[in-house]
Amino acid sequence: MAVKILAPGLSTTVQDLGRPGYYHLGIPISGGMDRFALSVANMLVGNDEGAAVLEAVFLGPEIEFTQAATVAVTGADLPPKVNGDERPTWEAFAVKPGDKLSFGFLKSGARAYIAISGGIAVPMKLGSRSTYTLGALGGHEGRALKAGDVLPLGQGAVGGGSIPADLRRGARNPAELRMLPGLYWHRITAEAGKQFFADTWKVAPEADRIGYRFKGGKPLDFVPRTPPFGAGSDPSNIVDACYPYGSVQVPSGTEPIVLHRDAVSGGGYMMLGTIISADMDLIGQLQPHSPARFVEVTLDQSLAARADSKAALQRVRDHLKR
Repeated sequence: MAVKILAPGLSTTVQDLGRPGYYHLGIPISGGMDRFALSVANMLVGNDEGAAVLEAVFLGPEIEFTQAATVAVTGADLPPKVNGDERPTWEAFAVKPGDKLSFGFLKSGARAYIAISGGIAVPMKLGSRSTYTLGALGGHEGRALKAGDVLPLGQGAVGGGSIPADLRRGARNPAELRMLPGLYWHRITAEAGKQFFADTWKVAPEADRIGYRFKGGKPLDFVPRTPPFGAGSDPSNIVDACYPYGSVQVPSGTEPIVLHRDAVSGGGYMMLGTIISADMDLIGQLQPHSPARFVEVTLDQSLAARADSKAALQRVRDHLKR
């Protein structure tokens, strides 16, 4: 009732849909960077949508099975192989005791989600099995996986099926990241705001579960001010504020950073705005050097996009029920 990690890949962790409710205590949401892909992988193998899976970044792990199971790989196009024979992504396939799952070279995207029937049954921590490595919390011993790790599985379920291309979610080129301007938008000039949305940015190498940095756009011009006590002289500094998930910071006005699943919950940088929840999955699939644009939206547009995301997941559910 377990799987053995023969090789961990570049960075593979146990993730589910996260642990909401503790952000005000400084404990981030964590969970899968691409929640849509994680949920669909679970559906394909008959798990609850929020069951724990493996999130692999850029390079897949090698896994040995000690029992028969159903497996599905979604998200990044990271071709799975069973005993060296390639299997499709976004489709359930069976494995037997002694089978070894490995992966080919990454073709597109950044994070693959490996669901196994029964789910990864590591202990729950604060209501979630997700790994928060900075806090050594959750997952398997609070860390990324290593060779020799043995992960328990839950009770298997009946799964199967595949997801056609028109029901999957992909990115445009350049990616369009919809943003709701925030409380500190007034700190930059009107011209700087227009330029921020007009520029094409590129994902920097500093892109991980904490946040994604973007390079290549023009530096922001700030409205002159007398710095409040404790803020310091940098025009992007504030005294302190809470950071919502998806916050866009621009330290010193040069390189935007979008805070993601393992980000801190507060600090001293102003936030230009927040990436809408419907596009946070997309960010988790962007590779370094990928082009991207920030697109201004209203609250009504962001709520409509959230409804569209829920509808996309429902279409997958309906497809698998046929």
